[in-house]
Amino acid sequence: MRLLCFGDSNTYGYDPRSYIGDRYPPESRWTDLLAQSTGWEVLNDGYNGRTIPASVTAVRPPRADGLVVMLGTNDLLQGLSAAEAAVRMEHFLVPLLPAYSRILLIAPPPMKQGIWVTEERLLVESARLAEEYEALARRLGISFADAGQWGVELTFDGIHFTESGHRAFAAGIRATLERWEVRSCSSD
Repeated sequence: MRLLCFGDSNTYGYDPRSYIGDRYPPESRWTDLLAQSTGWEVLNDGYNGRTIPASVTAVRPPRADGLVVMLGTNDLLQGLSAAEAAVRMEHFLVPLLPAYSRILLIAPPPMKQGIWVTEERLLVESARLAEEYEALARRLGISFADAGQWGVELTFDGIHFTESGHRAFAAGIRATLERWEVRSCSSD
């Protein structure tokens, strides 16, 4: 399987200890861990600071068997509510529906208090994002996962995954995608 993972700094593998955009080593990034444990070709299209694109034409994602999208944290940091982020996500995903037979929308783990997360509003809205995304996925007929259920540890900034957080995320997404594979094989 060729899987495109489209996201922000947590998909990129940003190491917040670096402050200059360095990444965790490949053996610590969830995308690389997923590829290693499954044998799939996992394309990492993570970008530090990425928000939900206003249109798919600005992105032009490469062709793949499946698309995984995890975005929304930076949108909340820029002042959007969870409901507004879900509307923006819908505008982004709808044009992609014909291009991908399988799309997985992931709600990022809720933020925690940290040096980047000092407002109560961010804690509340990031916790609401899973509910909004789940409803959106149901409307669009795509798969959904809540990474907040995977025990992903966040760093001191309240946003980025620790190395053990990347391992927990890799395990959670692998289990989700294996169920995805079973469903698609049984429908053939």
